[in-house]
Amino acid sequence: MKRRELREHIFELLFRIEFNSWEEMPEQIRLFFADLEELKEEDQSYIEAKYAHIVEKLPEIDKEIEETAKGWKLSRMGKVDLAILRLAVYETEFDDDVPVGVAINEAVELSKKFGGDDSPAFINGILGKIGKKE
Repeated sequence: MKRRELREHIFELLFRIEFNSWEEMPEQIRLFFADLEELKEEDQSYIEAKYAHIVEKLPEIDKEIEETAKGWKLSRMGKVDLAILRLAVYETEFDDDVPVGVAINEAVELSKKFGGDDSPAFINGILGKIGKKE
């Protein structure tokens, strides 16, 4: 599976966080993988590991997003945009395998596919500010 596809699946798991309790997430993850056909074991391991790392860093990630998105509380952000931002901020701040520019570009592409009309500009604006801090 290509990195873009893996990233999309991680985004989908992160999106589920907004609609399920932490106690429900293990079952949600199981159901998610049960729905994926012909998933290689190494791809599932990669998705699960990266998702777990993001969840582990979620307090730091959310703090970074709120500090950067002046005037926007996480609760006011669209759920799609928030999941995309969480993934991208993790990649820019904690994943040395993903260059900042790639993380931002991939986040904008995800927002074009899953977000609203204003999502790409919103995502790009916030991540651009975070990327400049690097």
